[in-house]
Amino acid sequence: MGGSVSCCISPGESPKIRRRQVELDECPITTTEDVSEDTGTYLQHISDRELPDELAQEANPSDHPRASTLFLNKSQTDVREKRKSNYLNHTSPGLLTKKFSSCSTIFIDDSTVSQPNLKSTIKCVALAIYYHIKNRDSNRSLDIFDEKKHPLSREKVPDDYSVVDPEHKLIYRFIRTLFSSAQLTAECAIVTLVYLERLLTYAEMDICPCNWKRIVLGAILLASKVWDDQAVWNVDYCQILKDITVEDMNEMERHFLELLQFNINVPASVYAKYYFDLRSLADDNNLSFPLEPLSNKRAQKLEAISRLCEDKYKDLSKSALRRSVSADNLVGIRNSQAVLS
Repeated sequence: MGGSVSCCISPGESPKIRRRQVELDECPITTTEDVSEDTGTYLQHISDRELPDELAQEANPSDHPRASTLFLNKSQTDVREKRKSNYLNHTSPGLLTKKFSSCSTIFIDDSTVSQPNLKSTIKCVALAIYYHIKNRDSNRSLDIFDEKKHPLSREKVPDDYSVVDPEHKLIYRFIRTLFSSAQLTAECAIVTLVYLERLLTYAEMDICPCNWKRIVLGAILLASKVWDDQAVWNVDYCQILKDITVEDMNEMERHFLELLQFNINVPASVYAKYYFDLRSLADDNNLSFPLEPLSNKRAQKLEAISRLCEDKYKDLSKSALRRSVSADNLVGIRNSQAVLS
């Protein structure tokens, strides 16, 4: 929990989602070489049973660090159109409004991959979901996520709920309300997006106007339990969305896990990829992360951290040098013994 993400693997095949036969053919679990006379059959570690790089990249980008994220690909069409429009109309894309460092003032970005800025990260995640809905390929969905069949409030669902695409602000307000009420972290927002894209790929479905709220809610619910040390219970979300029942939350969570094939592992490399792709999405849409002038107090802290890292590097270099000298001495002794013999 906390800084690391736990992994939950189903002991058997999911009752509703069968793994593709190509995965079983490409990744057989061999036992002929894993049998010991003393210990019996040796069970492989999960990392030894992961999909090959080529298959994982083709199957699901949320599992592979080198595969491009789905939301960034879906946003490129709009980004190219904006750039083309700015070029034809001779308008500035807005870069002049950004802050730049100078000789007198240095601006720093407090958002890092380990401690992202909460507000900016939620905005970027909402924008990624917006592009998913806007540039979807079709309207494939499941009844468990249909807001008409499983409403989140007692208010009447509009007749055009499955046709009208939600605006970016509406998606942002929905996510911000959940994160603010449940006191979730920015890291949880990134993991939410990973689970969302993994669901779309595994279940071969689309996020569209009729199901986006319940899909986002299910991803947030699962991400908060996996990432945060003090997980938010399902009944707590019922306090936020007062018209939804605990039974509905439990049923949606169960379906979400089954559709993910109980794969809730998020490698650090995949997490970092989503973080930097979200920053690229922010740059393409002029959503700048907050910059603050470098103060004397902050400069002293950065200097102290830099000095501490430098001292650690020197200690590591000295220990590595000692090991190298010891190895050289050992080689010299063996050579001398060989000559004497």
